[in-house]
Amino acid sequence: MNIKNVFSIKDLENLSGVKAHTIRIWEKRYNILQPMRSDTNIRYYNLESLQKLLNITLLHNHGFKISRIATFSDEAISQMVLDVLSEKSVKNHAINALKIAMMKFDQTSFSVTYINLLEEKSFNEIFYEVFIPLLEEIGLLWQTNTITPAHEHFISYLIRQKLLINTEKIQMLPRTKTDKVFILYLPLNEIHELGLMYLHYEIMLQGYQSIYLGESIPMENLNDLKRYFDSIVFVSYFTVQPQMDQIDDYLTKFTNEILNDSTSKLWLLGKMTRFIDTKKLIPNTVIFDTISECVDNL
Repeated sequence: MNIKNVFSIKDLENLSGVKAHTIRIWEKRYNILQPMRSDTNIRYYNLESLQKLLNITLLHNHGFKISRIATFSDEAISQMVLDVLSEKSVKNHAINALKIAMMKFDQTSFSVTYINLLEEKSFNEIFYEVFIPLLEEIGLLWQTNTITPAHEHFISYLIRQKLLINTEKIQMLPRTKTDKVFILYLPLNEIHELGLMYLHYEIMLQGYQSIYLGESIPMENLNDLKRYFDSIVFVSYFTVQPQMDQIDDYLTKFTNEILNDSTSKLWLLGKMTRFIDTKKLIPNTVIFDTISECVDNL
């Protein structure tokens, strides 16, 4: 496997959040990084430079002056990062560590970082405070060509694995709430399921029955469930599907064919929901901006 281990200064900006102009100033004034040069004199950097910049950024965000950081060795900088880890910086450090693991396709580093997080936080806290911000960053990194789809699939699989493990732990818990049943699905050609998988976990944790159907479910299949359950809340996550010019027609059809009784409801999340004409929605359809907002309504 050819792992990307050479980065442009724009890649470093995207991964660290430090502007390329600032990185150049830090290099020139404090010699914090030693970029390599192409034949045409363009800067490029290795993984070690990226990791060092992420550590320096964390320290700088905690009040350390660049002039002081520049006087320490790489080993001392790494130790300083460990020394200043606080409740907030644990999250930032973990996100940086997971980004490095992703860039190196290093499953062991991912697992070590996750295990260390579990010593400080619950799985719920890790998902909200680390995994969600990480996935949001990854989406931007992919759009700017800093990472490839392979990086995104690699890290998504590992997060999915942790979700499945934690879901398995609670799926045998007794159902304490019986006023409604949740059915979770993704529409045709939608495959981004991590958010929906986490909602499945939270719904069961709250004591409800949650039926997870997964990705790319034809609408007509949902009607079959209505023969078995009353008071259904269908939950879906629209990340890329239905497409912008199809979403209102999809919801009109869903209303006519699935929400054609007084007890069924539809809860929606995902970035495509911003294209919904909310004036056409019936009261039984609710759009949530975030996972936490949806969980608060359970």
